[in-house]
Amino acid sequence: MIHIPQFNIDKNLWIEGNLLWGKKLALEIRKQLAQNVKEKNIEPGLAVILVGEDEASKIYVGSKEKVSREIGYKSIVQRMRSDVREEEILEVVNDWNRDSSIHGILVQLPLPGAINERNILQAISPRKDVDGFHFENIGRLHAKSEGIIPCTPLGIMVMLKEIDEKLTGLNTVVLGRSNIVGKPMAQMLMDHSQATVTICHSKTQNLDYYIQNADIIVSAMGVRNIIKNEWVKNGAIIIDVGMHRAENGVCGDLDYKELKEKARYITPVPGGVGPMTIAMLMYNTYNNALKARQG
Repeated sequence: MIHIPQFNIDKNLWIEGNLLWGKKLALEIRKQLAQNVKEKNIEPGLAVILVGEDEASKIYVGSKEKVSREIGYKSIVQRMRSDVREEEILEVVNDWNRDSSIHGILVQLPLPGAINERNILQAISPRKDVDGFHFENIGRLHAKSEGIIPCTPLGIMVMLKEIDEKLTGLNTVVLGRSNIVGKPMAQMLMDHSQATVTICHSKTQNLDYYIQNADIIVSAMGVRNIIKNEWVKNGAIIIDVGMHRAENGVCGDLDYKELKEKARYITPVPGGVGPMTIAMLMYNTYNNALKARQG
């Protein structure tokens, strides 16, 4: 059975009314990890490859690097030019696979078009694949076997576990079918929470039917206003994974201002799911370090 960690964070520290502030929960989780690192006298090592000059990627990698160092990890960032050869990236990955001081390896996506992302991601040792993208870890998740779980859906599961809601049998709609969020999210909701799950996507017909019957909605389609507010029933739990640049700042897939008036719980954007992704990256790396020490 897959393991979803529980951190037992005081709800008053991160839930305001019906708002699930993942940013505040992530901060408390990072504090716990920092304390664990100190008490166990362990130094988890996280190594990241950043290729090219994509601004969003640079900001995201910078955040990972900052958080890693704040909580006592060894942090390595290998920055590579945009015209780097695939063989050069693979050489770095293979070196890190053999380095016992490194417990987590990730390659920041997207990569330049000339590089085969699949080749790079599958070259990472499954035991150090803290993004959970290796085929072995994907297979373990679907087989209900212990492995590394992708960070964003793991972060959402932690949030749902921390609010301590009974999810058994609840109708759940996951919007999006990516290997990064949608599919693993649906799998965990079915297997761990015993929810009744429907995956919807851009080709789904009668989307309103599924949304109207949903007790939980996880939107990870990356499309603005994919559902109408009136479709959502009162008391639904709404998790918005989307992130879009708008005239008035950053927003999610859904109409947060309107839906927060009818939701039982809802994640704001920004400040909801995003910070939990990095927190789970840190958790996966820490967990790998513990396993490495135990042999």
